Amino acid sequence: MKLLFFNDFRLGVYDGDSVIDVSSAVADLAPAHPQELLTTVITRWPEFEDKIRQVAGRGTGVPLDSVRVRPPVPRPLNIDCMARNYMEGATERPPINGFPKTPNSIVGHGDRMVLPDVPATVFEGEAELAVVIGRRAQNVSVDEALDHVFGYTNLIDGSARGIPPRQNAFYQMKSRETFCPIGPFLVTADEVPDPQNLPVRLWTNGTLMQDFTTDDMAYGIAESIAFVSSLHTLEPGDLVATGTTHGGLHPLMHGDVVELEVGDLGRLRIDVHDDHKRIWKRETRHDRALAGLKGTPPQQSGKYTPETVQA
Repeated sequence: MKLLFFNDFRLGVYDGDSVIDVSSAVADLAPAHPQELLTTVITRWPEFEDKIRQVAGRGTGVPLDSVRVRPPVPRPLNIDCMARNYMEGATERPPINGFPKTPNSIVGHGDRMVLPDVPATVFEGEAELAVVIGRRAQNVSVDEALDHVFGYTNLIDGSARGIPPRQNAFYQMKSRETFCPIGPFLVTADEVPDPQNLPVRLWTNGTLMQDFTTDDMAYGIAESIAFVSSLHTLEPGDLVATGTTHGGLHPLMHGDVVELEVGDLGRLRIDVHDDHKRIWKRETRHDRALAGLKGTPPQQSGKYTPETVQA
């Protein structure tokens, strides 16, 4: 089932090419926040699944583009991201690692990623498969990990690279507001029989920039969940982002339209906004490697170019 929130965070089901309002199936709930509604639905899924299906079967859908799509997981307690989690041609697995993102970084389909007024060397958005946790997970084994998955969604991991000082790079780079677009749907695990073999594609302004499959993960979904749950308890509705490949990463700039599609999870679309309209040379990390160049693409104009900083 493809679940979503839309308009004033009404619960919906995406069926075929339309959105069906199923909020009557959860009308007895009175949550203070949409995340509480989602968490209740997840934890009591055996109770609500048939009700939601019945309401969806009787309902009349409306086109997706006629509603405002909201983040399908509006405010997870935890967002854990795997770092450098793809082999990318390596012969040995890198050390397992990760980092958190703040819940305030969540935005949804059709929303904006806003580039902050900071001296980043470049802004990037990483195409990722995200896992939505369905059961409380604490020190779970790899064999048990997938039993704790409720579903999956698309996730773009926004990054502001190169902000000094290096000692807290991940925190400054990853935890910016709007830097975690997700959606448009939360797809239940029964509709994703092999999440370890999904195509991941990201387009910027219609040009395919990232194209890989989840079978290249250094640490699979089950290993990632087991690792995170050994550090802290994962709660229903939490997100675990599973990483990306780096060759296609490229600068994001004002006016860009970025789209992400992982398997059949739907297509997430966001806009990029930058008050300073900074411009970088549009090239990927792979382009630069082929040219024998190091570092990120140079900023060509706008605030924080070497010339403006020195001035």
